[in-house]
Amino acid sequence: MRKIFVLDTNVLIHDPNCIYNFRGNDIILPIFVVEEIDKLKRNQNTAIQARMVSRVLDGIREKGSLARGVELPNDIFFKVEIKNDISLLPKALSRDVMDNNIISVTLGVKKENPDRRVIIVSKDINMRIKADSLGLEVEDYNTDRVEYSELYDGFFEVDVNKELFDEFCKSGKIDFEAIEDKKGIKPTPNCFFKLNYKGQMVSGRYVDGKIKKFILGDTEAWGLRARNEEQRFAMELLMDENVKVVTLVGGAGTGKTLLAIASALELVVERKRYKKILIARPIIPMGKDLGYLPGSEKEKMKPWMQPIFDNIDFLSENKEDKTGEKVVAGLESMGMIKIEPLTYIRGRSIPKGLIIIDEAQNLTPLEIKTIVTRAGQDTKIIFTGDPQQIDNPYLDANTNGLTYMADRLKYESIVGHITLKKGERSEIAEIAARLL
Repeated sequence: MRKIFVLDTNVLIHDPNCIYNFRGNDIILPIFVVEEIDKLKRNQNTAIQARMVSRVLDGIREKGSLARGVELPNDIFFKVEIKNDISLLPKALSRDVMDNNIISVTLGVKKENPDRRVIIVSKDINMRIKADSLGLEVEDYNTDRVEYSELYDGFFEVDVNKELFDEFCKSGKIDFEAIEDKKGIKPTPNCFFKLNYKGQMVSGRYVDGKIKKFILGDTEAWGLRARNEEQRFAMELLMDENVKVVTLVGGAGTGKTLLAIASALELVVERKRYKKILIARPIIPMGKDLGYLPGSEKEKMKPWMQPIFDNIDFLSENKEDKTGEKVVAGLESMGMIKIEPLTYIRGRSIPKGLIIIDEAQNLTPLEIKTIVTRAGQDTKIIFTGDPQQIDNPYLDANTNGLTYMADRLKYESIVGHITLKKGERSEIAEIAARLL
């Protein structure tokens, strides 16, 4: 039987085209959602998505009456519901709260369709709890969901016999198919293998059916060398110009941002392989927002970009005692580096550049797509983030854009991914990341 899905505002903001993913079912959009979308157009963090939603809804309106309902592709029926019987709400729930009005519309739809499943789809946990407590069926929007616990690490460990181990050490490569115990592994382009023979370990990179030794992982980038095997894998991908998109996922202190910035400085400033570095991160606060900051654009951005300066500080310790801000200022004056919020990236085309997107776990899949499509000819993009530390209220480890992209692009030959696990910041940082 066809189900009736009632969409919450946050689902549309997360994916403006989500309406077309409910194949063979009916969709009800409460009029209150349209009002919320209009308000979100004035919010800096949601303005772009809200306008996209409005355009999608207007496109549907041109096909028929939203009040009577519109037949859409994939056997979807879409309708905007304006009827709201507020008496269906318990008196304990305020009539002034938008979520409660969406729930009351849903209760009305359920009353009119007692024999059909009526389901609220929301990415707001509290909305789902509240609706469920009133006897309504609720679901998260799972179309672009990727189970973070099942996300591949970008490397595998396999046992090999003495002949294969010796062949790899001597010739620098072996055929993947020659490994007897593959453990059901399906290798992806640019993944890595740890080859183990009785406690002896060597590593290689998977390329065109073969596992080959690699050398870029041991490169010194702006004075920095990898400290563990996972960082070696990351450095190999970061320094390889043929790998156009790199995703680095890891907990606090694993070195993902530091490695990205060091490789970028090495490739742009020292080796002149790219024209400039563009570093950007989403403007989402942890905890209570401090509101508008005084000063020029650069002064407003300084608190948000301080983690970038901290990393460049660390890398600049042996370079004439310059601070990160001085290094950035010098490179900015030469047009070699630009640090800015992600707000300004839409509409741009960035050729021959190296783009670093830090804290990418706070981005939606749509925002990730927007960023990747900015890349021009000979541009490399590096995404770093920790899906366990998300400040965006409508995302989690399974639905953020970083996890989604790492999973969806893993079979592309110009894409590489590594999950960094070993903390290198300090002993206390490693203990905290592991135990707290």
